[in-house]
Amino acid sequence: MCDANDDSDACELLGPAPKIPVPDDVVEAIRTLLRWTGDDPTREGLRDTPLRVARAWREYTQGYAEDPAQHLGRVFEEVGGYDEIVLLRDIPFQSHCEHHMAPIIGKAHIAYLPKDHVVGISKLARVLHGYARRLQVQERLTAEVADCIWNGLRPRGVAVVIEATHGCMTSRGVRTPGVTMTTSRMMGVFREDERSRKEVLSLIARG
Repeated sequence: MCDANDDSDACELLGPAPKIPVPDDVVEAIRTLLRWTGDDPTREGLRDTPLRVARAWREYTQGYAEDPAQHLGRVFEEVGGYDEIVLLRDIPFQSHCEHHMAPIIGKAHIAYLPKDHVVGISKLARVLHGYARRLQVQERLTAEVADCIWNGLRPRGVAVVIEATHGCMTSRGVRTPGVTMTTSRMMGVFREDERSRKEVLSLIARG
């Protein structure tokens, strides 16, 4: 059976561990919210909704239960002399904004220039999801992913570009669908050397 600390691909396919108990005050808080909207939390269609919502939010925010840096603990030093850019493009992710708790849905491009070793490519996606599954703002998410890879791998350069749509803008407030926000963080040679920065941005743009 898989648990929250299991890092295997098999457990990722099997899904999360068995449902955890939800505190009564959390369930009651959601019932209060339902009543505040004008609906009746005791009616048949909503009777189990508070528990479902609580468990869903536990899943949405499971990043708080992990240290994303742990995914970079295992590296490979024998890479046949490879010393060029490693890029993962179009990694899908979901998060929730800390201001309205509305969905943030997007994709990330993560690149690094190895120095002495590389890491399994799935680990970069795990770092992203570890930070995304928290209440976030896109700017901080971008910085956290880049900083984690920079500190964990000590590469020559790190580049993280995130493109996302924000439910707090598309479904409320100005209600402007189709707007994408782009943020980036460049570190090492990707920040200091214009040629290297142009190269990695060109590779990302090819998608």
